[in-house]
Amino acid sequence: MRAMDEAMRAETVKFAGHGGDEIEGYLGQPLGGGPYGAVVVIHHMPGYDRESKEHVRRLAAAGFLALCPNLHVREAPGASPDDAAAAARAAGGVPDDRLVGDVAGAIAHLTALPSASGKVGTIGYCSGGRQSFLAACSLPLDAAVDCYGAFVVEAPPPERGLRMTPLLERAGDLSCPLLGLFGADDQFPAPAETARLGAELTRLGKAHELHTYEGAGHAFFSVDRPAYRVEAAVDGWRRVLAFFGEHLG
Repeated sequence: MRAMDEAMRAETVKFAGHGGDEIEGYLGQPLGGGPYGAVVVIHHMPGYDRESKEHVRRLAAAGFLALCPNLHVREAPGASPDDAAAAARAAGGVPDDRLVGDVAGAIAHLTALPSASGKVGTIGYCSGGRQSFLAACSLPLDAAVDCYGAFVVEAPPPERGLRMTPLLERAGDLSCPLLGLFGADDQFPAPAETARLGAELTRLGKAHELHTYEGAGHAFFSVDRPAYRVEAAVDGWRRVLAFFGEHLG
């Protein structure tokens, strides 16, 4: 990467999401001429927060167009990320069809930018990891990253009140290579679920790389949380950037 490519601009934008709804997103763009691959950043269950925006800026500084849609804006317009996330949880989570529509809208916004190459991927964390997998099974993508996405293989426990359904039966629809990053100490998903996912993708002949980090649990990328694990996060980012570099250019 040239030094000039590390310069970037980040801003809040509006674009058309599912059903034509106008939703907010956080956009990061390298300031070089491009062309650049694009990444939709799917935020975690805690919501459209500072951490999610930092992921956008990091990807933009690395030479990718990146856009994080606010998936909870309909539940609590104008609310803080914490309050909006609580409202989304109370509603059972973001409906799958709406998620796919919002990601499709984000892709349309990104690929219409003058510096876009036309190649696009997704990355998601926590619930967003599951949603990144869902998007890759529902839309034509060039790459997808699932960071400890729960409930891809198993349904959520009833006490969580989430209306998410497992996605393993959709694995045959996976449209692109998948990178999965998981913690050995996580329970959602547990290592046994990750192993089942890998076995099914292998059976189907789907290109994938799944990595499980010893000593790490859920949310090991989250620098402001006790779950942060520096070695796993540093290696995870290395793998993410190499993966997107290979598949998005």
